[in-house]
Amino acid sequence: MQTAPTSAATSSGAPLTLDDLFRRTVLRQPDAVALIDPPNKHRVTGTQPQKLTFAQADQAVSAIAARFVEAGLPPGSIIALQMPNTVEFALTVLAALRAGLVAALLPQLWRQSELTGALNRIGARALVGVSRIEIVDHAELALNAAVEAFSIRHVFGFGNDLPEGMTSLEITTSGMNGWLPPAPPDARRPAVITFDITSDGFRAIPRNHLQLISGGLAIFLEAGLPQGARLLSAIAPASFAGCVSSVVTWLLSGGSLALHHPADLQILEQQIVDEHHDTLIAPALLAHRLAESGTLARPQVAIRNVIGLWRTPDRVMASEDWRDTGTTLTDVYLFGEIGLFAARRLADGSPVPITPGSFSAPRGAASSKAIGEIIVTPKATLALRGPMVPVAAYRPAPGESLVETSAPDYVDTGYAAHLDRTTGAIGITAPPVGIVGVGGYRFLAQDLESWAKRLAAGAMLTALPDQLNGFRLAGRAGDNRRAREALGELGLNPLMVDAFRDRSSGT
Repeated sequence: MQTAPTSAATSSGAPLTLDDLFRRTVLRQPDAVALIDPPNKHRVTGTQPQKLTFAQADQAVSAIAARFVEAGLPPGSIIALQMPNTVEFALTVLAALRAGLVAALLPQLWRQSELTGALNRIGARALVGVSRIEIVDHAELALNAAVEAFSIRHVFGFGNDLPEGMTSLEITTSGMNGWLPPAPPDARRPAVITFDITSDGFRAIPRNHLQLISGGLAIFLEAGLPQGARLLSAIAPASFAGCVSSVVTWLLSGGSLALHHPADLQILEQQIVDEHHDTLIAPALLAHRLAESGTLARPQVAIRNVIGLWRTPDRVMASEDWRDTGTTLTDVYLFGEIGLFAARRLADGSPVPITPGSFSAPRGAASSKAIGEIIVTPKATLALRGPMVPVAAYRPAPGESLVETSAPDYVDTGYAAHLDRTTGAIGITAPPVGIVGVGGYRFLAQDLESWAKRLAAGAMLTALPDQLNGFRLAGRAGDNRRAREALGELGLNPLMVDAFRDRSSGT
């Protein structure tokens, strides 16, 4: 097995950026396949799916970066992206970085209220979207959010029939040879911003190239992926975990990245069976479902590595053993936007016991690399530190300690944890108090109550335990249809609106 690139610097001695990783593969194998769209892209966005080589992708990245520079966006500006899991997302992130900009990743389900709040919080100068995603008019959504975000100067979009006020972007695969960015990117400067909910409320979380690469290495090395890996990602990209597990892991491997727009199980099975990917990146419970159905064991399937992301890390140790003997499963523990660690399953398919202290990847190997450190705090919670953990973004008010320890560079995840006195392993037992996780989205429980109060008297919005997502939202109102319409008019995302969908039980 080959390992990931070990050089941490360019020939000039500067630390590597994500664009440096991409350019190295472009030079080494320009005609190799780089990016592959979901086969149902036309249904999702109205545009045809594309398959790009590294040379074509490099041309497209330069063309998009040039549009940003021509629009007058100075280096260091923040450009926000709300996009589906298609090749445009990866190209636009790389283009923003090549132009010296900071890419803020906006979740796809966010609607006007959340978009406006985030754009104003970070002072974004530009917004990039698409004409539509499924049945939602995202072009109109972007323009409406931009009107209320006073820092926005440009709104760009991919797709057909863009409205007036939205500047069209296209994938151009030629004619950009020799284009140079206004200034070389600095790996130590912010590259990407994601968003998190903590007990203190909404936070914007910036990370530099080095932190992103560290997160990607934690997954890449622990999973034992080869150079030139053929990746298939079914993960929404607008989070730290989503970005590093797909885009950064792809850049580290120098292979191909095929994308699946979540979550059409029939299309995903088609991609697994008909295409020749060797690595699947998916929510862990979905990966288990695919294994149980026999999809991964079909003779024509080339998948050998499965990377399963757990947004409910307290459930990993109680999960079913991995029984697909033809593949390996690597569990990735996610702690909001704070950080992650990965652990490849044991030979019998059971989860690896997690112990406190430093963790490396691959675990137990003589050549393993230190990735981070885990502790159980005196408050009986789990905390992380390491090169991927953005300590400054979670720093508390002056005079307060991150955790009750002499090491100030930990971030407390809020997950309840304890040490097993017999084995010394960490048991993660519960999510942070007061925070509700639904799929990839987190809410303050008190915010759910405040939104419900804006509806008719007696309306209720709450979170209920859910086997797949950790929690699901459920609502009750005198007229559920009118409640849905009211929440939609308030600009809330579909997770809250659909909580009031009509059910046979009447909830």
